[in-house]
Amino acid sequence: MANNMMKAIVKDKMAPGATLKQVPIPEIGDLEVLIQVKATSICGTDVHIYAWDEWSQSRVKPPYVFGHEFAGVVVKKGKLVNNVEIGDHVSAETHIVCGHCPQCLTGQAHICANTQIIGVDRDGCFAEYVALPAENMWKNDPSLPFEVASVQEPLGNGVHTVLAGDVAGKSVAIIGCGPIGIMSVGVAKAAGASQVIALDLNEYRLDLAKKMGATSLVNPGKENPLEVVSQLTNGYGVDVVCEMSGHPVAMNQGFKMVKNGGRVSILSLPVKPVEIDITNDIVFKGITVQGITGRRMYETWQQVSGLLSSGQVDVQPMITHHFSLEEFEKGFELMLQGNCGKVVLHP
Repeated sequence: MANNMMKAIVKDKMAPGATLKQVPIPEIGDLEVLIQVKATSICGTDVHIYAWDEWSQSRVKPPYVFGHEFAGVVVKKGKLVNNVEIGDHVSAETHIVCGHCPQCLTGQAHICANTQIIGVDRDGCFAEYVALPAENMWKNDPSLPFEVASVQEPLGNGVHTVLAGDVAGKSVAIIGCGPIGIMSVGVAKAAGASQVIALDLNEYRLDLAKKMGATSLVNPGKENPLEVVSQLTNGYGVDVVCEMSGHPVAMNQGFKMVKNGGRVSILSLPVKPVEIDITNDIVFKGITVQGITGRRMYETWQQVSGLLSSGQVDVQPMITHHFSLEEFEKGFELMLQGNCGKVVLHP
């Protein structure tokens, strides 16, 4: 901290890629804390920004530091901060909310109308230090390894999606086994699902889903997922579909494989409009369709913390690669190819 500069991965151009640079250590306000980042994991959103796809072109404004999943230690606090102390191990709720819109006032801050997301709308945590509002801090047990603590935010997405309805004793299909899908397999299992069917085109990721407790693996490139799911559910279809792929074909299959009266919870972000047969696949089936964003604040964090500390969900099998901040390009390459679970960078 001597020269008030730090290493950070900067999205510096309106083009694919990013650059490791020296940037000033952020200043903190009276209600903020400065955190020394010990582990930060790469999210699908970061890959969108890195690859500079249509969504990121319309949303983010370079140059800035990106990244939003992390764990670290508080090294400095503003003078009005009283909920965390210097030395505390923390992660952060990445949605910075206003506190006064209709959603915030009714316990739905995760869909705040004025949300700012760290690493998307403001500087993030692919750096040695990050400054954040103290109210967004989630205190971690110091015995929790930093790399595990760094994936609580995306695990929270999985917990929010799977537990948005009842899953005990029910069949659950997880469509799309990226890191959140893989973790969601473990969550569904821990929550008492009778079957957890993992669907993906990537054999490497299906294997990770199996390690997390999937009872059946389906590769739609090799077999008809609708036929397989029908056989596994005595012809009725699955009780719950968690859509994590964002692929129009997969999404359509999800609506076709859910049973009458079932639930489809969608976390994925399709990049263009998707055609769905609303008449036959939603209305006549009488299903519930939910859009899932973020984590319920802070109910989901309590669930995540409980699932990890009890050992009911073990995320270690899906944390597959570790790199230094300098080697970030290797991590992004792996994510783009899909030959990894969660990639963790260590500043």
